Amino acid sequence: MARFGLVLWDSILSFMWVWASALVKLFVYGYLELGHRPEAEILKISLGVLYMFFFAWLGEVTRGGSYNPLTVLSYAFSGNLDRFLFTALGRIPAQVIGSIVGVRLIKAIFPEIGQGPRLSVDIHRGALTEGLLTFMVVMVSMGLKKKDPKSFFMKTWISSIAKITLHILGSDLTGGIMNPASIGPEIFLAPENSNSIHSIC
Repeated sequence: MARFGLVLWDSILSFMWVWASALVKLFVYGYLELGHRPEAEILKISLGVLYMFFFAWLGEVTRGGSYNPLTVLSYAFSGNLDRFLFTALGRIPAQVIGSIVGVRLIKAIFPEIGQGPRLSVDIHRGALTEGLLTFMVVMVSMGLKKKDPKSFFMKTWISSIAKITLHILGSDLTGGIMNPASIGPEIFLAPENSNSIHSIC
């Protein structure tokens, strides 16, 4: 029963994650119409940090619920076969399904929303860039898990700033997705060539 609850929460958090990302962009670009102004980037980063704290808190409340397949898969590799199979066949599909359902609903409600980030380099460089960024995200997540800082605020702050920094570094090349569940469903309402936060793991 506990495992079913975890799978359900994974799906719900993934659904909420794509909505949080889309609503931030709608607010900044659609409602406030800030465009390429520096205030837009500052506001997006601030809101990004806030909703990452919110999702980190949800992860604690749900006792392990997650929206990112990479983090749960990395922990599964360090466990036994049973944990790996549960993650690969239960949790990850639930996260992907939650993301897809969330995006389909967003597109139905907000048809004016744009498409996902575009690759501005060749596919090999793009794959290498995303691979390196994703590797760093996993290393940060596992490092914080191993060190296990007692302060929830400090742990989440370090994770949030690291992910935002890595995203910005890769945003001009690949969009800095760093989340397999977001590659297909990722959407945004940012002006073209904007260094917006498309998806933060």
